Amino acid sequence: MNDMKNMSTQLSAIQFAMWELHLYLDTHPEDISALKLYNKYEEKYCALLEEYEAKFGPLYSTRGTPGVRWLKNPWPWDYEGGGC
Repeated sequence: MNDMKNMSTQLSAIQFAMWELHLYLDTHPEDISALKLYNKYEEKYCALLEEYEAKFGPLYSTRGTPGVRWLKNPWPWDYEGGGC
């Protein structure tokens, strides 16, 4: 369970950093170093998301085989701590 929570926390942190960089790049599109950093975080996010989903199943209902693994128990809120 700790592995799931740790990976979920890492995904959230990377996603937050990506969003902040996205907002920054909206007003500073010429900042190549920020764009490179965004791309680095995106690669890291995609790799971690694949690892997470290989271990625990789809994180989002739009990923994986529709309606198959997502509907199987346990649901995300069934875990200790209530998920989000």
